[in-house]
Amino acid sequence: MARYSASFQNQTCAGTADTTSLTPLKYMALQGGTGTMQLKVNEVQSGGEASSSSIITYAFGRSSTVGTATLSLSGAYNALMDATSTAPGNVAAAYNTTTGTEPQRSATLGHLITHSYNAFGGLARWQARQGEEITIYGASATAGECTYSGNTGCQTGPISGHIIYELV
Repeated sequence: MARYSASFQNQTCAGTADTTSLTPLKYMALQGGTGTMQLKVNEVQSGGEASSSSIITYAFGRSSTVGTATLSLSGAYNALMDATSTAPGNVAAAYNTTTGTEPQRSATLGHLITHSYNAFGGLARWQARQGEEITIYGASATAGECTYSGNTGCQTGPISGHIIYELV
């Protein structure tokens, strides 16, 4: 079992309604690398970096439309946490932009976690107890992908954060 940290820096919040395509570079998505891959999300965290007060509202939720074509990271990272681990043959896709369809948060299965905090130095963190992790299975909607993105009502303000997950 390999643990990864998918992290992003200086991301501007884009308030996006459910079932609307997410804006490239303004979300972090996790998708299974194969049709039978399982991921367990252990932690979701973000913190504000704005120079004045504003509201950040981010949702971690399942996708009704998953990202397609080439999935890539820009200004973000997906790294093994244990330096002695060897990456498996198939790895999960952590991405924030695509060359095809951008993901959409599900309206019915969408909000597994919602973080709301002050962009001027606020911090939000969710950490699962053992056995209560959020699971992602496969690579298709609705169980095969989750996104962490701005929800409606989110004001502008840069944030940074990470999603810690395990490839089972």
